[in-house]
Amino acid sequence: MWPNWSPTRWPSKPKLTETSHGRLSKEDRHLMVAKTTNGELRIGVFVCDCGLNIAGAVDCAAVAEYAETLADVICAVRNKYTCADPGQNEIKNAIRQHRLNRVVVASCTPRQHEPTFRQCVREAGLNPYLMEMANLREHCSWVHSGDWDGATQKAKDLIASAVARARFLQPQEELTVPVTKRALVIGGGVAGIEAAIELGDAGHQVVLVEKEASIGGIMAQLDKTYPTMDCSI
Repeated sequence: MWPNWSPTRWPSKPKLTETSHGRLSKEDRHLMVAKTTNGELRIGVFVCDCGLNIAGAVDCAAVAEYAETLADVICAVRNKYTCADPGQNEIKNAIRQHRLNRVVVASCTPRQHEPTFRQCVREAGLNPYLMEMANLREHCSWVHSGDWDGATQKAKDLIASAVARARFLQPQEELTVPVTKRALVIGGGVAGIEAAIELGDAGHQVVLVEKEASIGGIMAQLDKTYPTMDCSI
């Protein structure tokens, strides 16, 4: 059904010279893209067909053309499988070629591929938190498979919302903080005692807090326990 298919692009601005980040470390690349745009919003929208999962119920070509008309959108790219390596390369190339500082991926659920696309834009030199997703599959094509026009219009609305949100995204840095190998267990019942033992065996210092005069909880109040009928303590 897709014999002559190839990625389709609708650039809304003249082509820019591709920027090479080859001499920068991966940790430094994401800083450069933001600095080279002088505060101007440059958003790229990437519409995924997801095979026929989306394209079978949504006019993806019309959606991509619509995305290109939105304010601050520099380019719109349609791809059959954006999560695959060729699709991710399309995103990376567009970020460098058009100096994008925001990315909107219109595809499937963020639960499945948000980490994929965040890593993708990071590798292209963009802070991973400058990427927004629009869920065209679960929120649109799969629930409106019998309404071509309605599903297409809803897909346009979802992308417009994602682009609007992308305008307010700010770079974020993931922090690494030290962990003190000490644990506080509140409650000295059976569960608390077992948790304290397990934590201690794992090499952590443990503080066990119990409000009563002795530990053991309700179990300590039982005279006999099934099946051995032994004393509980």
